[in-house]
Amino acid sequence: MTDTFLWGGAIAANQAEGAYLEDGKKLTVMDVVPQGVNRRKIKQGLIDYKTVYDENAYHYPSHNGIDFYHTYPEDIKLLAEMGITAFRTSISWTRIYPTGEEKEPNAAGLHYYKSLFELCKSYGMEPVVTISHFDVPLHLVETYGSWKNRKMIDFYLKYARTLFVTFKGLVKYWITFNEINVILHNSFSGAGLILCDEENPEQVKYQAAHHELVASAAATKMAHEIDRDNQIGCMLAAGDYYPFSCHPKDVWSALNKNRESYFFIDIQSRGAYPSYADRLFAEKGVQLVTEKDDFRMLANYPVDFIALSYYTSRCISYESTAEITEANIMTSVKNPHLESSDWGWQMDPLGLRTTLNTLYDRYQKPLFLVENGLGAKDVLKNGTVSDDYRIEYLRQHIQAMRESQRDGVKMIGYLAWGCIDLVAASTGEMSKRYGFVYVDRDDEGHGTNARLKKKSFNWYKKVIASNGHCLD
Repeated sequence: MTDTFLWGGAIAANQAEGAYLEDGKKLTVMDVVPQGVNRRKIKQGLIDYKTVYDENAYHYPSHNGIDFYHTYPEDIKLLAEMGITAFRTSISWTRIYPTGEEKEPNAAGLHYYKSLFELCKSYGMEPVVTISHFDVPLHLVETYGSWKNRKMIDFYLKYARTLFVTFKGLVKYWITFNEINVILHNSFSGAGLILCDEENPEQVKYQAAHHELVASAAATKMAHEIDRDNQIGCMLAAGDYYPFSCHPKDVWSALNKNRESYFFIDIQSRGAYPSYADRLFAEKGVQLVTEKDDFRMLANYPVDFIALSYYTSRCISYESTAEITEANIMTSVKNPHLESSDWGWQMDPLGLRTTLNTLYDRYQKPLFLVENGLGAKDVLKNGTVSDDYRIEYLRQHIQAMRESQRDGVKMIGYLAWGCIDLVAASTGEMSKRYGFVYVDRDDEGHGTNARLKKKSFNWYKKVIASNGHCLD
């Protein structure tokens, strides 16, 4: 590890902040996604949230999160005690522009984030900021259809400019869109798309993606003009697909599934649509509506680095009889060579090394692992959690990352996901815990909200102090 390698943790505004209507903030997409049986299909855009929205009948976990909006001074102090040198969070778009259409930003929202970032800097932490992390203003969804409407580019750029100007000198590392490939899988939470009445959902998803890609390139241009020290990254939900067998059809299926995700990064990193896009669009009946300057913008303003989340690898078989397992957002055939977490996610540290090598070989740009962690059912006993299983998961993945660096992969840093327990994005549960710090809240949002150090807290503190050399 180099001396400049960043060690830290990551959260997201919609999973942690709470205070969902406080200080001028208005609703975002995740504020109308409930816990429970409808959650997945609403996130996918297959159920219109309005048909089931009922605050009396359902629990909406983003409304309170872990109350980070009010507790951040104590939380950042705890993280500083652990020695982290980078803290990733997202900005809630509606804290800055409550509907997305305002001409002037909300001063209270800017003040909140400025105070947060200044506090991070005072502790020697580099803020890593995601501009749009599953947080589209609901007003823009209802009024314009969200990212399927080209007007979203201008709304996004107005928002991004405000951030770049206000936080100049405080924030260096920016991510334009969290896990941009999620638009294909969780289209409502990822991009505010409601697909249940669409004749060709693929047309809507890829058209919306095109608008996001143009917006990302334009934001990269803008960020560099405002502060040449800014570093702008794209981000994908990563994890290579393995062929389930050596059958050529399985190998071909894996290649195509990997292309499905890398499609976005090909464009953001290389500056052009990949050659396989023509056939992809023809087979899906997609006809992009573009403007002449779009491709010039993409070509001239690629990202500086590639951020990724990694929790698990995936597996695919051409045979429909193969057993399916949970694999974060994407479906996967169960890999018989891997063990699974409490929530069915298969654990594969060597898959991280494979994925990092694939990405670096493909793009030759610095990688930033901004999410990695284990969601587990922690048991609080005598004021702590003995989470040896989490320590072992992280140890193996950090070791795999170190091996990838020996392979020649250039990396900016490693950020553990959910460094403080937060609401799980997949299920909306608090019981699916990732953190080094236990938060006393249950799945219904009840509890003292107290913060308690887990065993992994001191372990990660030693990892950071040794710059990743001490993993025992």
